[in-house]
Amino acid sequence: MNPILIAYYSVHGSTAHLAQMIAKGVESMGIEAKLRQIPRVSDNVDVQAEAIPQSGPPYVSLDDLAECSGFALGSPTRFGNMAAPVKYFLDQTSKQWLSGTLINKPACVFCSSSSMHGGQESTLLSMQVPLMHHGMVICGIPYSEPALHTTISGGTPYGATHVATDHNTQLSDAETELAIAQGKRLATLAKALKEIA
Repeated sequence: MNPILIAYYSVHGSTAHLAQMIAKGVESMGIEAKLRQIPRVSDNVDVQAEAIPQSGPPYVSLDDLAECSGFALGSPTRFGNMAAPVKYFLDQTSKQWLSGTLINKPACVFCSSSSMHGGQESTLLSMQVPLMHHGMVICGIPYSEPALHTTISGGTPYGATHVATDHNTQLSDAETELAIAQGKRLATLAKALKEIA
């Protein structure tokens, strides 16, 4: 089975930590998790990101989308919306949309914010819309996950989240548990959809 792609943009590390926990959940189900970063964009058109990031996983490519059996997309919140680099990456996927590359593949979204009411749920919903246009099967976190009922930090039915108050990039126990659960659910759906394809 092809790996599950986990692509994310992270500035201070919170979104990267969520991605790692989602990968842990995916791999606990016996599927390879392929972590990839989304590069920064600049308001200076003459500035380009380095071809290889200074640290962490390699940058995501459009080919990674064709080769995955599922997709998790992560972003920090920006005024209740996904960060510009994530939108820029998605805006480049017209060829994949035209060819149906992502149709019937499962997908989930995750994000982090610096405050409790920082627009996490609207950010997650904004990230789901382009994936639905691609024909992907969107999965969130069901309320059968106990931590969804008790979390006082991040975690929503729309996807895993982290609240980075005071620039704390460490995930709470509930945030970790929910991110792992989301990875497990994504992997479970990838297996099920492959069987009926």
